[in-house]
Amino acid sequence: MYDVVVRGGRVVNAAGQGDADVAVEEGRIVQIGGAMQGRREIDATGCLVLPGGVDPHTHLTPPPAPDGGPTWVDDFASGTRAAVAGGITTIGSMVFGRYPHLPETLAGVEAQVRSQAVADVFLHPVVADPAEDGPAVAGQLADAGYRTLKMFMVSPSFDRAGGAVVETMRAAAARGMLVLLHPEDNTIVEAAGRALMAAGRGDLRHYGESRPIEAEIIAVERACALAQASGAPVYLVHVSSGVAVAAAARARAAGVPVYVETRPLYLHLSAERMLEPDGPKYVGEPPLRAATEVEAMWRAVAAGDVHTLGSDHAPWDLAAKLDPALNVENLRPGVANLEWELPMLYSEGVRAGRISLERMVEVMSTNAAKLFGLYPRKGAVAVGADADLVVFDPQARRVVGPPYFTRAGYSVFDGFEVTGWPRLTLVGGRVAFEEGRVTAEAGSGRIVRTADHRPL
Repeated sequence: MYDVVVRGGRVVNAAGQGDADVAVEEGRIVQIGGAMQGRREIDATGCLVLPGGVDPHTHLTPPPAPDGGPTWVDDFASGTRAAVAGGITTIGSMVFGRYPHLPETLAGVEAQVRSQAVADVFLHPVVADPAEDGPAVAGQLADAGYRTLKMFMVSPSFDRAGGAVVETMRAAAARGMLVLLHPEDNTIVEAAGRALMAAGRGDLRHYGESRPIEAEIIAVERACALAQASGAPVYLVHVSSGVAVAAAARARAAGVPVYVETRPLYLHLSAERMLEPDGPKYVGEPPLRAATEVEAMWRAVAAGDVHTLGSDHAPWDLAAKLDPALNVENLRPGVANLEWELPMLYSEGVRAGRISLERMVEVMSTNAAKLFGLYPRKGAVAVGADADLVVFDPQARRVVGPPYFTRAGYSVFDGFEVTGWPRLTLVGGRVAFEEGRVTAEAGSGRIVRTADHRPL
């Protein structure tokens, strides 16, 4: 007699799919197919049984806010509730701090996870200034058990750091770390913003012009060159344009270890949204692109040139996003995404014929688990894996709108008609979400340690 049996569903992995029951014991998958009985039996008839989503890019700790203004409204309690409601069972969260105190900051964040989270969590330390913090902090983080670090190419400190960037990346590579880069070129972004402000066109209707596509293309090409020069594998966050993806694909074809993430904004929304009365709510970094780029991104996902989908969940409330004092040089980038990314990828991707079910699982779960050293514990419905499972109803119809699990109180996808929604989510064999309710207790989520990344 097993703890849980998920019965009657269609199991979908990146490598294929088939009808099978799934048995869970002590938080792990112990049997797939064959005779089995469970103390609790979950009826998945007519549903897909998916590996829990692995979202490697969220922000559930507050950013630096020197002006004392508003900040992101979700923490690990509300953010992970949103995650499990959307079929995401493991998240990676960015953590800001400064050397030599970053390990202490990370320890404090881990304590928050242990008391608040209902999903599993791994952390990405952010290197704010590579010149001051970089080479030394890479070794410090590796010694503390971390296998990632992030740098912002769009930050002025990145360009000022000069050779320290390569030194940091080499130090990371020597310790088996994956380097996350935000690929936008600061020089172009800064010049474009100044020009718009000087011309009296600094309001956020013109935000797209302040971060032109050239800033992303140049940064992606530079990131690929840095990966080659340093030997460090590089993970490019939230890439928004087909031409930038193509630049990364060329580098990969030449043997450079570079991987591409996109996020839901660039698959479901296009630039004309910024002209709406509440257009500033769509502000992210990079900005929304033309509809032709949206379709180019879908083609890149289908072709395998985009490897993961990360929400970049950075939730402001609506008042903070619509503050009339904001402009192209003073803005609040980021939106809530966690609870809608899987349903919308299924509805707009699989049902629309853009991608296969297997490709959806690969992008939503398996590839991130591999890249961040969590596979095969995460990212697959397989014997021995964590029992992170989503019973997904492919016929469920819903219009995006309240109630929400995020404290943001709105969605940039409000009004979208979506077909396909999670019915039940298991995290480590525990029912965390069922029929519209989060049932997991705060603190039931775990800190998971990433290992050396696994090349795709």
